[in-house]
Amino acid sequence: MRFPSKARLRRAVLAASALLTACGSAGYSVDSATSACRQNPAYCATAAGEEAVVPTSVRGAAELASVGATLRVLTASMKSSIERELVECAEWASDTVNRRHFGGNSPSRSQCQEQMGMDPCGKKVTRAMQLGTEKHHLALQCAEQKLGALIPGRFSLEQRYRYDRQTGQKQLVSREAAQTLRQQRCADELLGTLEPDVVIHSGNPLEVLAIYDFKFPCPSTNEPRWNDHPPGHPYEKFSQGAMYKEAFGVKPHPVAPRWGVYP
Repeated sequence: MRFPSKARLRRAVLAASALLTACGSAGYSVDSATSACRQNPAYCATAAGEEAVVPTSVRGAAELASVGATLRVLTASMKSSIERELVECAEWASDTVNRRHFGGNSPSRSQCQEQMGMDPCGKKVTRAMQLGTEKHHLALQCAEQKLGALIPGRFSLEQRYRYDRQTGQKQLVSREAAQTLRQQRCADELLGTLEPDVVIHSGNPLEVLAIYDFKFPCPSTNEPRWNDHPPGHPYEKFSQGAMYKEAFGVKPHPVAPRWGVYP
């Protein structure tokens, strides 16, 4: 499976900037591709692996109005297509990592429970956690490619949100800011934020239509489940899935190899 290189992505963003400059007279903001897409998300596609967005093609007003209306609706057919692609990504990622470590076999329960050391924040790491991290990484790369072809500009991967339970308001946290916080204090400042693996949206990440999280149970016979928040966490009485539903107003679904899209 081939994925775009960083060099290609940079060239795409540079091309987008040039196109935006040329289109300034049509009413675009010419300072960046991102600002233009905030105004007209129907013109845009997410550049794989980047937060920047690049315009697709300039469309007529009538076509834009039609597209703008459909962006806020996730049809049953499109939902089915999205879920089929995500399941394929989960299965491919799991098979790839299992071949790498176990010659294609699935790890046993005892292998899943093996202690592999400590993380930088002093928490124990099991083989199940280690394998899950590897599989997540591959599944997200796969999803980026497949969804980029299927619904460009209408999905986000690992987008972190700040959520105020009192007001119901959500704010986007940039990838750069989230990474900086993780490096500084083991993500303490990120407590109370939410980070679904896959968000399907209207073109605006705050207008959420569906949410999916990749899960890789170890052993694979375990049912996929939402993580519980630890004691002391702002959401300690609620599961990961419960908070997604409260914050985004849609029922989230785990996606796991062998199990598919779990209810």
